[in-house]
Amino acid sequence: MASERFKAASIQFEPTMFEKERNIQRLLEMTSEAATAGARLIVTPEMGTTGYCWYDRAEVKPFVETVPGPTTDVFHSLAKQFGCYIVVGMPEVDASTDLYYNTAVLIGPSGVVGKHRKSHPYISEPKWAASGDIAHIVFETEIGRIALLVCMDLHFFETARLEALAGADVICHISNWLQERAPAPYWINRAFENGCYVIESNRWGLERTVQFSGGSCIIEPDGNVQAVLDSGDGIVHGEIDLARARRREVLSEPIFEDRRPELYANLMTNSFTWNPRDFFKLYGYQPLPPGQRSRAAVVQFTPTDDVEQNLARIEVLAKEAVSEEKPDLIVFPELSMTGIGAPGDRALDIKDQAVTRLVRLAARLRVHIIAGFAERAAEGLFNTAVLAGPEGLVGSYRKIHLNARDKIWASAGSDWKVFDLPIGRVGLLIGHDALFPEAVRSLSLLGCDLVACPAAIAGQFTGAHEGTSIRHNYPIPTGADPHHWHAFRVRGGESNVYFAFANVYDPDRGYLGKSAVFGPDAFAFPRQESAILDDEGFAAASVDTTNLDTPYPTNIVRRKDLVMMRLPHHYPALVKWHQ
Repeated sequence: MASERFKAASIQFEPTMFEKERNIQRLLEMTSEAATAGARLIVTPEMGTTGYCWYDRAEVKPFVETVPGPTTDVFHSLAKQFGCYIVVGMPEVDASTDLYYNTAVLIGPSGVVGKHRKSHPYISEPKWAASGDIAHIVFETEIGRIALLVCMDLHFFETARLEALAGADVICHISNWLQERAPAPYWINRAFENGCYVIESNRWGLERTVQFSGGSCIIEPDGNVQAVLDSGDGIVHGEIDLARARRREVLSEPIFEDRRPELYANLMTNSFTWNPRDFFKLYGYQPLPPGQRSRAAVVQFTPTDDVEQNLARIEVLAKEAVSEEKPDLIVFPELSMTGIGAPGDRALDIKDQAVTRLVRLAARLRVHIIAGFAERAAEGLFNTAVLAGPEGLVGSYRKIHLNARDKIWASAGSDWKVFDLPIGRVGLLIGHDALFPEAVRSLSLLGCDLVACPAAIAGQFTGAHEGTSIRHNYPIPTGADPHHWHAFRVRGGESNVYFAFANVYDPDRGYLGKSAVFGPDAFAFPRQESAILDDEGFAAASVDTTNLDTPYPTNIVRRKDLVMMRLPHHYPALVKWHQ
């Protein structure tokens, strides 16, 4: 039986191309040092034995090996000596097919435990490597349940989710990460949203004009970075607490119990394999709206338990936002009309005078407004968001993923809702929904340009960065950043949507706000986003859903580059009703 706690280590290393034996020797020295210090799980970088930037199969051919093979044998000897487990990144050749793979291998005291062939290739792999066919396996070991991912795999939430659903305590992510400073927000999100540990082993240094980010670290289940190394060769030491990982909590909620896999079927499709401008108008059904340059605003404030007071505050803030920012869309927080304390006691029918007042406000200001309220309907009580505009009541959405607070009074919704507006195709989520990457992805696959999320999420979902010594090229930032990681910035970037997040601000009750409008490209710098709010008020950002006069989309929000690169044939376990 696995011990409740054990020491772990991440190795950061700059390999040298064409010097495989030297690289292996240096990795063995660092791995031995980590094991001597008591580490039971030691993770080394992607392609750490050989370097990464290979031109083609011919160039990398002298350095590929089978698994097991000579390289895994020498690491097995060390693992046997210290009774530890080691993850090694290397170019693998399959002896039966002569195909090459970018592979992570888990080696233990008894030899090779298993391997993961990089399943989602980066731009580099197609020069020499096949896409992985052995992937997303969780390995049961004497120290716990260990899973592996390689670099680009982690861009896709589906990969880490598959492993977490299969019981992974620790996801060992080996990478040659670039284009941003590290620890990368994507790394942090994968730990945070799955309630498990991520051990990140990234290389650093410069290779064939490519600058790698370093920042190797150990990330805890709440997204806290336990230990990190900015740049240079070195070892990051930390501790894994299996009991903590196995609680599977996100912001104190049992996240996997709240999943709705019966609503995730479209995760098995990919709307963007074909030209989306053709796909969405197929059979004359639901063509994408033309698109335009617009502005979206989010508002955060402290709702009271008085509906009239809340409506008055909404009206004042809406008028101020329209005057100063001239938005086409304004998003107010979850339950902003009825308040967050015992909202069921003040539930409103959608035809209630209070809702009508909001609709009239939107018409008068000539702007679309989204606001949350407790809805009373014939079917029961719901946590609902209403969308109103110059044309009147456009529609509403009932929250699908309920948290513990919701379950006291509300029933769950059962339908995704999207609306075509001048700003673009808009999908609605509410609060807890956004902690499920499946929800945002589902709306993205329905063609949404923007996801609006009224929220009442308490707790910490952002993190600072003190700055990096890695010499990234302008405009990639290197200085201190109080909001380096924001869980909902990642939501926008990973699904190529604008994400308008309007959170309750009530610090006395743990609601810290941090509302913002985030852009659809996580690797665009300067960031395409509004200010992140730390107090009551509003923030706005530009939303561009236009396209050049070409047959294929030229705008990332319509093209959805990351969404298009998904590989759904790996994902069936995400839609199983029972895990």
